[in-house]
Amino acid sequence: MTIAIFLGSLLGAMALGLPIAFALLACGAALMLHLDMFDAQILAQNLLEGANSFPLLAVPFFMLAGEIMNTGGLSRRIVNLAMALVGHVKGGLGYVAIMAAAIMSALSGSAVADAAALAALLLPMMTRAGYDKPRSAGLLASAAVMGPIIPPSIGFVVFGVAANVSISKLFIAGIFPGILLGAALWFTWWWMVRRQKIEPTPRASRAEVMTALKDATFALGLPVIVIVGLKFGVFTPTEAAVVAAVYALFVSMVVYKELKVSQLYGLFQAAAQTTAVVMFLVAAAMVSAWMITVANLPAELVTLLQPLLDQPTVLLIAIMVITMLVGTAMDMTPTILILTPVFMPLVKAAGIDPVYFGVLFMINNSIGLITPPVGTILSTVAGVGKISMDEVTRGVWPFMIAQFTVMFLMVLFPQLVTVPARWFYG
Repeated sequence: MTIAIFLGSLLGAMALGLPIAFALLACGAALMLHLDMFDAQILAQNLLEGANSFPLLAVPFFMLAGEIMNTGGLSRRIVNLAMALVGHVKGGLGYVAIMAAAIMSALSGSAVADAAALAALLLPMMTRAGYDKPRSAGLLASAAVMGPIIPPSIGFVVFGVAANVSISKLFIAGIFPGILLGAALWFTWWWMVRRQKIEPTPRASRAEVMTALKDATFALGLPVIVIVGLKFGVFTPTEAAVVAAVYALFVSMVVYKELKVSQLYGLFQAAAQTTAVVMFLVAAAMVSAWMITVANLPAELVTLLQPLLDQPTVLLIAIMVITMLVGTAMDMTPTILILTPVFMPLVKAAGIDPVYFGVLFMINNSIGLITPPVGTILSTVAGVGKISMDEVTRGVWPFMIAQFTVMFLMVLFPQLVTVPARWFYG
């Protein structure tokens, strides 16, 4: 009965058109009424406690770093470097997109920010060069999926707080899986363009490559600083976010001199608005999460799925399928906040490594950003690239299937995640 009320109130509120955060509050209130313990003071207290978390300070700073990166010229220099390295091969602009997305993922941690930058910079170039526009838009959208996986990652921060899992270990464990997702895109793009008649751009000379590398050196320094700092315990993930924002600001204003003081207010305002949405979602989710615990809903779910607890792989497949279905209708952050407190007791009862599960769960939620009909990244690429949602959706399917294939390979072969993670964080 408790599960039915939880799902019914949440889905009913969403069906009425309530924003996700208010639907979560309504869900928590419905569970309170069901347990005959409704108290507005408890609801308000949990709402405040939901946002009162030191690790969540990483969210606004990573948001700000992403805004600065796109405005201050870091994104453009990374694209220019990738162009100098692989732009001359057949289908080279597609490989440029994948390389640039992988590097930018290590700068902003936001898939939507990466998608907007890539679509603005590369989609017009790919269209002029004769590439199929829907397919190109689909590749750019899929490449942005690496954003929440390769550290730093806002998604990992939210999951780490919700699941009480080490954010540093999640960051480090996401490096190799993020590279595998990029490799899947690389192979899929190669397979699709190998027979197409596309004129490659002229090969860059060694001098041009060195110039592009020199120009992008400061931009490339940011992921190195963040990853090395986390690896050796120089700073926490929250402090890493501050370092990223300050470093990006310094490089944009002092080194590249493309960011003006007059632009700072707009950047801070954009980052604050996006952060407010995320933090309100987190705070509202805390109300539901607290009520889920009080109502003993996880125990009911564990009893329901008891036969699968002795088969961790089958349980993981079931969880991944459920997350895939939810991801078609819901954005990444609310999906993490709603499903994490439900799934984590099952994961622990089955003896699954929480960091390993966190990586798989985040990959699934990230791919959910390009699954229609909601697909936040699809909307971003369509808007920035001036292309219809139907065309982007048509172009994204082959790449989305490739990424889901990699995810399920990680379910079947956990060593793909756990072995590199142990090597990275010892």
